[in-house]
Amino acid sequence: MNIYLMLCCNMLTPPIFTHITQAIAQHGYCVMDNALPANIAHALHQHMTTIPTKDFRGMGVGRAGQLHIDQNYRSDTSLWLDGKHTAEQDYLQWMEQLRLTINQDLFLGLFDYDAHFAHYAPQSFYKRHTDAFQGLSNRKLTTVYYLNPDWLTSDGGELVMYADEKSSNAFQTVIPQMNRLVVFLSESFPHEVLPAHKDRYSIAGWFKLKANP
Repeated sequence: MNIYLMLCCNMLTPPIFTHITQAIAQHGYCVMDNALPANIAHALHQHMTTIPTKDFRGMGVGRAGQLHIDQNYRSDTSLWLDGKHTAEQDYLQWMEQLRLTINQDLFLGLFDYDAHFAHYAPQSFYKRHTDAFQGLSNRKLTTVYYLNPDWLTSDGGELVMYADEKSSNAFQTVIPQMNRLVVFLSESFPHEVLPAHKDRYSIAGWFKLKANP
């Protein structure tokens, strides 16, 4: 285990976690460059880009009985992290330490974390949506972690964020550069992914509250 993760496990709070919690408290979101240690970022990129395309599946839209595939609404494919690969284990451990820090500093009561690899083939997109329905979901915080070395603005695939459901103008446009992390309140910020012009890789995840019995 590298020194960075050893510090996390010893419950010393790295400055990056403090920065994220402060940004969430003040603004409801955070965009962080060089988020994870470089060796973990490299291992995740290598791992994801060598997973066979056939292992990825189209993602549905809607809830429960209304869940369905709609290629006109979103055309990305995904594969859930199962923690069997070392790179996934390191990523999930880092996110667990972030969860503990957020709970300690912000008292959000985050219970667990789910994440999947997301692949956007050229011209793939995800239209404007919100990750959680108001008062109906246990998703509290969304994370998006990017795995795209040498990504240019002209490559597209930006994450576009809106202040609320009524806003028509974006307040944040995020280029999906390598080792960039975005964290935001799931119910608060509608967002979309613009069409990418080459393969775009990321990990999408959600810190969740404990489901009501």
